[in-house]
Amino acid sequence: MKEQKQNLPFEIQISFHKVVEQYKKQLECEENEISRNYIKSILEHVEAFPALTEGIKDFEELKNYKEPVRVLLDDLFPNVLTNNEIKAASIPFQNFLFNRSKRLKKIMEATPDDFALEIRNLDNKTVYVQECINILNDYYGYKIDYSRPLYFDIPDEQGIVRRYRIALNGDFIDIYPKENAKKITDEDVDELLQNVEDIDLWRKKFPPNSWVFKGFTIVNLTDVTMDDAISELKTALLFEKSSEKDELQKLEEIFRSIYKIPDLRVGFTIYNPQDEMFEKMEYKEANSYILNDELVGECREGVCEEGFNNIFKNHSFFSIANVDEYAKKTENNILSRRLKEGDVKSCILAPVVKNNRLLGILELVAKEKNQLNSINTIKLDEILPYIATAVDRNRSDFENRVKAVIQSECTSIHPSVLWVFEKEAKKYIKDYDDDGLASFKDIVFKDIYPLYGQIDVVASSDARNDAIQKDLLHQLKIIQSIIDKAYNIEELPIYEQVKFRISDFMEELESSLNASSEQKVFNLLQKEVNPIMSHLSKQSSELKKAVEEYQNQLNPETGIIYDHRKKYDETVQQINRTMSRFLDRKQIAAQKIYPHYFERYKTDGVDHNIYIGASMVKDRPFNKVYLYNLRLWQLSTMCEMENRFYQLQQTTPIKLDAASLILVYNSTMSIRYRMDEKKFDVDGTYNARYEIIKKRIDKSFIKGTEERITQKGKIAIVYSQRGDEKEYLRYIKYLQTKNYLGEDLELLELEDVQGVVGLKAIRINVLYTPDTNEPDRTITYENLMEELH
Repeated sequence: MKEQKQNLPFEIQISFHKVVEQYKKQLECEENEISRNYIKSILEHVEAFPALTEGIKDFEELKNYKEPVRVLLDDLFPNVLTNNEIKAASIPFQNFLFNRSKRLKKIMEATPDDFALEIRNLDNKTVYVQECINILNDYYGYKIDYSRPLYFDIPDEQGIVRRYRIALNGDFIDIYPKENAKKITDEDVDELLQNVEDIDLWRKKFPPNSWVFKGFTIVNLTDVTMDDAISELKTALLFEKSSEKDELQKLEEIFRSIYKIPDLRVGFTIYNPQDEMFEKMEYKEANSYILNDELVGECREGVCEEGFNNIFKNHSFFSIANVDEYAKKTENNILSRRLKEGDVKSCILAPVVKNNRLLGILELVAKEKNQLNSINTIKLDEILPYIATAVDRNRSDFENRVKAVIQSECTSIHPSVLWVFEKEAKKYIKDYDDDGLASFKDIVFKDIYPLYGQIDVVASSDARNDAIQKDLLHQLKIIQSIIDKAYNIEELPIYEQVKFRISDFMEELESSLNASSEQKVFNLLQKEVNPIMSHLSKQSSELKKAVEEYQNQLNPETGIIYDHRKKYDETVQQINRTMSRFLDRKQIAAQKIYPHYFERYKTDGVDHNIYIGASMVKDRPFNKVYLYNLRLWQLSTMCEMENRFYQLQQTTPIKLDAASLILVYNSTMSIRYRMDEKKFDVDGTYNARYEIIKKRIDKSFIKGTEERITQKGKIAIVYSQRGDEKEYLRYIKYLQTKNYLGEDLELLELEDVQGVVGLKAIRINVLYTPDTNEPDRTITYENLMEELH
């Protein structure tokens, strides 16, 4: 204790002077004779113990004043509540409690002999800073919010750790400086708040024992074991990554705290909907009390008819309070036999459901009858949604692992380069057969010409944010309308308050949408709106109908309207799907020009890479004329994709714009198929410049302007060599004669960015064919927009 005191900015003096002062003030105005005599007797009793008001520095000395302290604090610790309240007097952050209530004494008597009371997750540095902030607030009048929940973890007689939230009352404290205390200025406070982690700075401004803490605090403890266990369970299920054994052990410990059963066990059985079978989890540490030692089992055989109906049809709990009685009732069916084999006397089988789809069954089992029953199944109501999310995520992770194994062992190789991999595979097998040692070498292709192109949604982030903004505003307007109707029926102040909050949020949303906007609205719904809605639905048939119509529009998982965002997501998905299929079909013709490597991938649009060169093709000479043909094919295909993009807009939920870009790279390079990554990548430091350019050009600006090179209705062709410019101007002139491209041609220079200098660009407008029945009629982007809208 002395060490703790030296690590504080305070010299601590336990004192009850403020209680005495309060009694004296009360005596001056107290008219009731009985009360006056009572207060006088207390004050007279305390006068015999001056140390109680002057201050006690040695905590051990407090034992000598146990009785007068109890008398003095009698009003603060009423005897009629002592068996119910978990309460004591204390010194902040010192784990030192005195004048404990009877209930707290009982709790502490049940702890092991070696148990030491400590506040959870509180180190000396944190305590020091918090005590300094106490000085700033109480003595200097600052209002620095440093509040954080404090907890004691105290084991009970069964060894289960109970968690108690600490509430502190600091009404009986005086804080004042000693001679060696330093005066604190506003500049000091600014510096301290900007360097909260710098404990040396705090010690410099508030030297140890330079202030006096005189008084005591009152500590009220609340048992929050259930809440804390549920919170811990959510964290374990949704965020934590640990070994299977540790994860399952932690889940059991949490459920034991929730149910107060020290030997409670947890199992889980997977439901396979394709085969309508129970299956064991893939984790070897996981138990299944329904299956026991079996790997799979029939669903109807695994549980009785009542259990089957509860779990599969109603998605409700099935509990067995007495397994022995259940066995007699069911004539010792399969479930009862397996439960008895697992030494189970009572259990709860809880269906884990996500999106109305049964994922599996959570099994809680106990070794005593009636410990688990239909009454305490209610404790699972708040927990099961998180278990369902975790199980769904784990199932997805497992499916991804399966796909990863397939990808790892059976990676699809583009047909144009398959021959090289077959050649290397044959060499691998020969080496392995010869001496048992072999390695699959990286495949390298030299003197390769790259082509890159992309068609992306213009301002996709803005479009997505606009959709989010519209959904949130629409939802708030509906709620506002319902609250207005409710207020006409029942003029409650809470309705006015909620209306004000909604109006405030709507003003904020209409002005701007930031990263926290959606979370703020979600919090408003959860804490203020949703609780009111259940009340409103009971007020009138009109309100009930309005609430039901509102709730029908909500996304069941998020509780937020998902209308405009859904339209945006569906539009982007439809665009990507259509563009990808279109490009794949066009690739079939392109391969006939000259075999080449091709890959495409989806972003907010579709990007593609093409590599062409002699080293990629077996027994076929290469000529640059094939490269020129492929470049012309790429440019004409990008024009057709632009057309396809806007033709698709006639059926998509919302209208979006596209911007296309082609990168021309005149030099050859080497590319390497990296076996560890299962993909092609540029080879060598010099060639890496190509990848840098690819990543940065679509965000580049025209030199001397704030205008992006990519613009809707146009194709940007980025290059660095004058010869490339002449080549592409020939292609453009040809495509203009075919009404693919318009006359609005620009020759531009790009701003230099890190690692990329000297780039130029041709930008040309695309001509569109709005009606596929009239292929010869082409129009500009501006005219297209008039027709579309």
